[in-house]
Amino acid sequence: MYRNKKLLEVCRFIPCQHCGADDGTVVAAHRNEGKGMGLKVSDTLVASLCFRCHSELDQGARLTRDERRELWDAAHLRTLHTLIENGFLGVTNGTKK
Repeated sequence: MYRNKKLLEVCRFIPCQHCGADDGTVVAAHRNEGKGMGLKVSDTLVASLCFRCHSELDQGARLTRDERRELWDAAHLRTLHTLIENGFLGVTNGTKK
């Protein structure tokens, strides 16, 4: 399973990729599918979300399962786009380790 503490930390430097909040509560929210009991999915599957949006995604009853999936998928894509556009992510070389 891919783990990258720096990637998780850099997600805090951009606003919530769902509601736009920039209130100091933004964290890397992992996808809630494809994980086992007590395990998170790969650190590549994160979205920068504020506390409110992250809570709604994980425990909220207002959204259906499909709506939660759509929220996370859209936020994940916006997170990657924003991190790349702002120079937080990039390709360092063309070789595979």
